[in-house]
Amino acid sequence: MAILQKVTPHLWFDHRAEEAVAFYLSVFPGARQGQVLHATAAGPAPEGAVVAIAFHIGGTELVAINGGPQFAFTPAVSLLVLCEDQTESDLVWEGLTAGGEAMPCGWVKDRYGVVWQVVPDGVRELLWEGEAAGRARAMQAMFGMRKLELAALQAAYAGGSAPCTPAGEDTPPRTPV
Repeated sequence: MAILQKVTPHLWFDHRAEEAVAFYLSVFPGARQGQVLHATAAGPAPEGAVVAIAFHIGGTELVAINGGPQFAFTPAVSLLVLCEDQTESDLVWEGLTAGGEAMPCGWVKDRYGVVWQVVPDGVRELLWEGEAAGRARAMQAMFGMRKLELAALQAAYAGGSAPCTPAGEDTPPRTPV
C-alpha cells in the first residue's frame, strides 16, 4: 500500500462524523470525501454502521471518527488553514463560525468544537520574516483581531494602521501562525 501522507489528523466526534464531514465539505472550496469505513460483525459498532470517514481539505487527508462522548476538542490542538487570499479566508471564516465561535487572532471553534486558524496567504511572511519592528507591529495588530485581515496587518507592518475586527475581551491564543 502506498503512503498517502506521513501524518493524518483523526478527529473524534461524538457520533456525528458524517454530519461534520458534510459540513466541512460545504465550507472548504475543493474539499472532497474519501473512503468510508463501516463496522463489521467484529465491531466496534453495529455491523454496517459508519466508523470513520476520510475527507480531504486543501490536499490534506483528515479522518472523522464516530467515537463517543469520552473525548472533546480543545484549543490545545488546532488546524491551520492557509487560504489563497482574503476572499477565500473570509469565505472559510464565515463558514466555520456559522454555529461556532469566533476567537481572537484568526482562530475559530466550529459547531463541533474543532479549533481552526484561518489565515490568508501573506500573513506568515508578515509575522516571521522581514524587519523586527514591522513583525512586532503586525503581531500586535493581530492580537487585536478576530478574523485576520491581511490589509490591516500589512498596514501595521508598514507602520500605519487600518481598521480590523476587534478581538474583544477574550484572551487570544498567542501562537504565531
